[in-house]
Amino acid sequence: MTDIFDTHAHYDDEAFDGDREALLASLPQHGIARVVNVGASVASCKKTLELMDRYDYIYGAHGIHPNETADLTQGDIDWLKECCSHEKCVAVGEIGLDYYWDEPDRETQKKWFEAQLNLAGQIGKPVIIHSREAARDTADILKAQHAAEIGGVIHCFSYTKEMARMFLDMGFFIGVGGVLTFKNAKKLKEAVKYIPMDRIVLETDCPYLAPEPNRGKRNSSLYLPYVVSAMAQIKGLDEEEIRKAAWENAHRLYRMAGA
Repeated sequence: MTDIFDTHAHYDDEAFDGDREALLASLPQHGIARVVNVGASVASCKKTLELMDRYDYIYGAHGIHPNETADLTQGDIDWLKECCSHEKCVAVGEIGLDYYWDEPDRETQKKWFEAQLNLAGQIGKPVIIHSREAARDTADILKAQHAAEIGGVIHCFSYTKEMARMFLDMGFFIGVGGVLTFKNAKKLKEAVKYIPMDRIVLETDCPYLAPEPNRGKRNSSLYLPYVVSAMAQIKGLDEEEIRKAAWENAHRLYRMAGA
């Protein structure tokens, strides 16, 4: 059985403070062979560096989440560039726009989104895009910044299959996690049915968005088999086909050896 690659996790989160070491140590024996821990603030990027150095199978991404950009400075961007030079840093992220929380103001979010896209272009690494209730502005900025040349993933995809087509046309992968198992996730299920299997990667966004039957609980990479099962049903494929494709896709997304 092919191992699973969790392409987006937040094991630096305080939700894991009580058992982080034991949980992370248990992942390989449960078939979770690689994890990318994704920074969302200066503090979480620092913790991500620590996890990358401690665990062979944990890689990192460094970026500032749109809701954390209010006090960002150019000095922070310069520091991020240093973080991204780490040999186990595979992407810049998570970066983007969040109009659900709508803070800080949209112009501030756009400014730092563009700055971090520019950083990714400079260093030649893919981007992890956070886009919530901001599909059109996200797409417009990605096009204006020539993000098709950068590449990356639309994390925790939550839009229609029509929007999926737009991001796919730009060369992006689509990140899918626990929401796919929710009964009310009709729009996402339609999108996943449409998206080619060679463009989908598995993610948890843990500790958030645990799949059924654990919805509402703390999420972890151990729950990804539930997402695989749901995806197999929607796509009409065997679970092993989903696992194999997702494993290969994750390595292509992050330009890593070992697919």
